[in-house]
Amino acid sequence: MEIGLDGNHVHFLIQGVPNDAPKKIIGAVKSITSKEIFRLHPEVKQQLWGGKFWTSGYYVNTVGQYANEDVIRKYLQNQGKSDYEMLHSGQLKLF
Repeated sequence: MEIGLDGNHVHFLIQGVPNDAPKKIIGAVKSITSKEIFRLHPEVKQQLWGGKFWTSGYYVNTVGQYANEDVIRKYLQNQGKSDYEMLHSGQLKLF
């Protein structure tokens, strides 16, 4: 639903269905985006440490008792304060 940059981090606000585990969604996003970036820009892979686009780490939060979409969106946008840059807002389909 939203993609933004914050220094050396990329933030995704993703809407999923309850039977898709967040870990599975993150794995799919990382896999699909890195393959597409390497397909479009093969030179990028040679500039990366070990040829990997994404690190193994990530942060995930889900909508529930303590957070809703607005809370999570504000969290993302306040991570870098003035450095946050929204790249996309709206529906994207990866699969």
